[in-house]
Amino acid sequence: MQHGNSTIEDIAAALRQYADRQAGEGPYITAIEGVIILRSFCAKPPSHSILKPALCVVAQGAKWTSFGDKRFQYHAGQALVVSVEMPSVGRVIEASPDAPFLGVIIEFDSAIMRSVIEEADIFPDKCDRAHCGAAVVDLNGALADSVLRLIRLLDTPRAWSTLAPMIRREICYWLLDGPHGADIAQVVLGSNHSMSIINAIQNLRERFCETVSIAELAAIARLGPSAFHRRFKELTSLTPLQYQKQLRLLEARRLMVSEGANVETAAFEVGYESPSQFSREYSRMFGMAPKRDSVKTKHLVTIT
Repeated sequence: MQHGNSTIEDIAAALRQYADRQAGEGPYITAIEGVIILRSFCAKPPSHSILKPALCVVAQGAKWTSFGDKRFQYHAGQALVVSVEMPSVGRVIEASPDAPFLGVIIEFDSAIMRSVIEEADIFPDKCDRAHCGAAVVDLNGALADSVLRLIRLLDTPRAWSTLAPMIRREICYWLLDGPHGADIAQVVLGSNHSMSIINAIQNLRERFCETVSIAELAAIARLGPSAFHRRFKELTSLTPLQYQKQLRLLEARRLMVSEGANVETAAFEVGYESPSQFSREYSRMFGMAPKRDSVKTKHLVTIT
């Protein structure tokens, strides 16, 4: 087993080898479900997406990802751990043709994560608040080795079904055994207040086109409105209204770019009653008017 920089260099080499066989610069959706390879030959403008719970590894270059008012910067040898689904803005900040940005996203399987927590007797610390749903960790030792073996497994299709779940379990174990393990476990197990907030988030995700009140979401979370609002922001770095607004605007962008919907149709589809309000909020989030953006953007970037 290799550790430290040598393993990071090996991960970069494995990612480069995979990416060189693909067209374009990425992202590449691999044949192993939930494993996405990233490559970029230059720094990119910020891109908006909804990040699922995942380990987002950087093997070469650097990037930042922000959730609401919190920004996380991470570089080669580090990874962003996302433990709850959240709207985000991400940007590659270090990349060149000679040294492209290389990374991999490994989405978490909640069933595997829960199984590992239970079998390893990992219990989150008792806490009366929701932890932030993201953190930057150093990628080294056994965690880095597990990531490297999962990437290399892409070259052996016959072994995917047998070995990929086992390596995913290893990755979960080493994350849970690390400095942020208790926070991750708390979100996955739903101890204390985290699961109540996640239940409300799921309800908001399913009904983001509707008018949903804070009182209604707070009732789902079994919290008072003020406590719910505070803990929601602690976990996601967004208020419930900001979270819903970003979901609406991201879906509207997808409708216009991928399905050819016009501005008015997209606005009404995602719950806006006023196209002018929609255009103002869209421009504020994406930096240009929706009609201009839908023409300019050839494909919607959904992975950061």
